[in-house]
Amino acid sequence: MTAAAIQSGQPRSPAMVRRAVISSVIGNGLEWYDFLVYGFFSTIIAQVFFPSSDPLVSALLTAATFAISFLVRPIGGVLLSTYADRFGRKPILTVMILIMGFSTVLIGLTPGYATIGVLAPILIILARILQGVSVGAEFASATAMLVEYAPPGRKMTYGSFQMCSQALALALSAFSGYALATLLTPEALQGWGWRIPFLLGALITPLGFYIRRFVDESPEYEREAGKGETRTPFRAVLAEHRNALLRCCGIMIPGTVSNYVWFIFLPGYVMRQLKLPFTSAMLSSLIGGVLLFVFVPLMGQLCDRWSAFRVWLIGMLSFALLSYPLLAYVVAEPSFERLLVAQAICALSIAAIWAPTPGLLAGMFPTDVRSTGMSIAYNVVVLLFGGLAPFTLTWLVAKSGSDMMPSYYILACTALSVLALWLAGRRPAQR
Repeated sequence: MTAAAIQSGQPRSPAMVRRAVISSVIGNGLEWYDFLVYGFFSTIIAQVFFPSSDPLVSALLTAATFAISFLVRPIGGVLLSTYADRFGRKPILTVMILIMGFSTVLIGLTPGYATIGVLAPILIILARILQGVSVGAEFASATAMLVEYAPPGRKMTYGSFQMCSQALALALSAFSGYALATLLTPEALQGWGWRIPFLLGALITPLGFYIRRFVDESPEYEREAGKGETRTPFRAVLAEHRNALLRCCGIMIPGTVSNYVWFIFLPGYVMRQLKLPFTSAMLSSLIGGVLLFVFVPLMGQLCDRWSAFRVWLIGMLSFALLSYPLLAYVVAEPSFERLLVAQAICALSIAAIWAPTPGLLAGMFPTDVRSTGMSIAYNVVVLLFGGLAPFTLTWLVAKSGSDMMPSYYILACTALSVLALWLAGRRPAQR
């Protein structure tokens, strides 16, 4: 395609559309692979970098380190997303994948506390901060790219590809944990085996960078660039799109909780609290990730044919209602079979939540502030209901002594989601 055609915002060739989809999926998949691997191996990471005579203190320190990257995500997300709205999606997406790759390698190569002392946790914290800065705008900018590349009538399907990458990352990270735990002794897994998934994840970086380097800017962004008045996207979102932000937060909460509680916190929870083996937790999450990878694009197509919000609403309500009886089913008689049944049943409901979320969020903002608006809502919700969830739930379970605390947390977050949507509907419309 000629430069003149690109600048005019003409439709891209099928090959370029495929490249844009692949580049978005790889980048977002790398982000989630790294976060999920860290969550799955949290018990080992706690022993390697945060040793303590009290297992609860060690687990809380690891959960706090998990949350640190989320504390800086809103800052990185707003800054980089503002740049993406003013100068294009492509430059930011290209830079972010390099930073993600570097931080992943840093985690994989950092010696343990026993070798270099306090410098070890400091380097892990630094790596998590870099990840937070880089991925703060990844979801928003990559989603904007996907939706803006989508043909008419297929925006929900294309947006669902973003969530397919998360499901694929879940399956791959769980598979790496299951394979390593099966092939290695516990001593080898804790000594060096846990580093392999991080180093393998970094190998994706050169491929992702190469693909993103040769992707054209989105046609919709090119068409709209320079048409409106020059303004700061962050200020414009807060001044003109506060209702959209509140609606985005309401839609984001169930998807965030389903991922961070049901697939990131739960594997470590069943090992610590219910004494299930590591392999059982990993194999169950692996199967759950595969089911999501299959269900999410199907739900995305359903959203384009029917109603995206209705699909999301049915998924949200069914997940909330199923979480308590399914967790009670696992707690009553902990086993791999029961854990698998719980995660498999919820996979369909979670797919119904995940699939329409990117398209719904992108549709709430005009092109010139889309990345910034989604980034603000996404990073605030992920910080409060995702990054802090493992720390909060670890503390709540320890203090309350209730094995059902994760389901109470899910129900409470669902109520907050409904409240946010209700408040957004009652507020006066903004231009």
